[in-house]
Amino acid sequence: MRALAGLWVLGLFAWGHCFVEEQDGTLHPRAGLTPEPRSPATSQPHLIFILADDQGFRDVGYHGSEIRTPTLDRLAAEGVKLENYYVQPICTPSRSQFITGKYQIHTGLQHSVIRPTQPNCLPLDDATLPQKLKEAGYATHMVGKWHLGFYRTECLPTRRGFDSFFGSLLGSGDYYTHYKCDSPGVCGYDLHENDRAAWGHGGGAYSTQMYTQRVQRILASHDPGKPLFLYIAYQAVHSPLQAPGRYLEHYRSIANARRRRYAAMLSCLDEAVANVTLALKAHGFYDNSVIVYSSDNGGQPAAGGSNWPLRGRKGTYWEGGVRAVGFVHSPLLRRRGTVCRELVHITDWYPTLLALAAGRPDEGARLDGYDVWEALSEGQRSPRVDILHNIDPVYARAAHGSWAAGHGIWDTAVQSAIRVRHWKLLTGNPGAGDWVPPQAFSSLGPSRWHSECVTSSAGKSVWLFNITADPYERVDLSDRYPGVVRQLLRRLSRFNRTAVPVRYPPRDPRGNPRLHGGVWGPWYHQEGGSEEPRLGTAEREQMPGRRRARPGSRGAPRGRPTPEPRVAPAAPTRNPPWALAQRLASQRGWLGPLTAHTGDRGRPATPWDSPAR
Repeated sequence: MRALAGLWVLGLFAWGHCFVEEQDGTLHPRAGLTPEPRSPATSQPHLIFILADDQGFRDVGYHGSEIRTPTLDRLAAEGVKLENYYVQPICTPSRSQFITGKYQIHTGLQHSVIRPTQPNCLPLDDATLPQKLKEAGYATHMVGKWHLGFYRTECLPTRRGFDSFFGSLLGSGDYYTHYKCDSPGVCGYDLHENDRAAWGHGGGAYSTQMYTQRVQRILASHDPGKPLFLYIAYQAVHSPLQAPGRYLEHYRSIANARRRRYAAMLSCLDEAVANVTLALKAHGFYDNSVIVYSSDNGGQPAAGGSNWPLRGRKGTYWEGGVRAVGFVHSPLLRRRGTVCRELVHITDWYPTLLALAAGRPDEGARLDGYDVWEALSEGQRSPRVDILHNIDPVYARAAHGSWAAGHGIWDTAVQSAIRVRHWKLLTGNPGAGDWVPPQAFSSLGPSRWHSECVTSSAGKSVWLFNITADPYERVDLSDRYPGVVRQLLRRLSRFNRTAVPVRYPPRDPRGNPRLHGGVWGPWYHQEGGSEEPRLGTAEREQMPGRRRARPGSRGAPRGRPTPEPRVAPAAPTRNPPWALAQRLASQRGWLGPLTAHTGDRGRPATPWDSPAR
């Protein structure tokens, strides 16, 4: 029984419930052991949001994948599949837009992700979804990956609306030891219980299973008569590619080692979602719950993910970077077993879930999301007709972009992308635009992939596609429809007038975990002055709303960049059991030197195990 609990149910049975395993691997409560609700059901639904990390568009059974995902397939088939659903191309932007309901141009997070030692986080003046749900009477809990900044204590999940938090603050790390190296000599432990390092909880547990166990504990201890918001942000299937051995056994037929490990990780995630669903049923939550499943961005082929037949990959604004796997599963849906092809974006979950909870956004809050529940539940038209994928003035400028190429409306050297009804416009450098077919995952490795490589035409900085007719972005229509190009450029320009300055400060060496007891955590303490680092003059000059001026010319920026705020050194924390943690890692073969990022168990790190974003 102990082995069964360790491998499958991860402690759920500690509260007196037993399950039967079916031949297909699913679990069901034994007859007569389902607990009675402890109080009458709440009229407000329980809200369960499950976010996968780096799951490719093709990497689910109902999209034709060779990876087996029976739980996701069943939940989606019994709910509403979202087949025109968009997120952001990398981690922090998707998470910030989910939790604020705002585009990243309106939070200052429009460039890249929040790095471990950057003094940056989700703006403190934005009311978050869990904060608004708490006002509506909800208990709010988060389990998993935060990746929205932590340099100040005020940035932590428990200060942004969650009653409890168990998980990691960074964007990636070892699945077993929960260590993360940002660079040589900048390494630390990244598993947290609320505001403190969870030294006693890791114990070498695989994060997907460990997070599921914590979710089961939350459900077992919460009264289903009181509304619950549960945000489960799994680390899987982000690199490093690590999975328990028994899942690898199912994919011996996959020749490509990275694809094989990725498949094993996804199977473990599918099983985790099954166990979460079973716990919702066992503890009386399911009948009054809304379960949303989403990936945070497209897959990374170099790390085993597949977005076929879409173009592009994680980190790009092609469809393969921003079109995501997503579905809603709930007994409260009026039409189940359907496919929603209406336009839905990750910002829409904020107003949609808040409306279901009978909550209201702050007066004057300018949300970019829409309440799409009627489109999901009843098959009505979505109120959304456009999506600003992003405007990033700091990203490397396209060599051939210009105001002239943008018809005098827009500087096409700037990276941007927008969708309006059927049309999608990209400017600047959208990122690698290859199509990577399933045959690419051969035993030959990434250097011999037979991808359809695309070489940008000389002078190209604008692309236009009809996504409804051409979802794979194979026919550029920018030359054929210059009028549509101009309309979308004007829409970009209008959005840009509402943008706030980019928040992307330089890394701060005081964030090194060595200065804080070997733990990743807050280090910034304000003494006075402006509390947030600001964009330097050189970066501001890249803002697309202004033409670039020559140094010394009239209209050129003058003066020095805004100085960094004065800070006091963080107080040293109590020394954690470094030796114990390192011995545990060494004995089980999970961790090499703490100055190097590790890949799969017992394997050296590889370039694609290191999270570039």
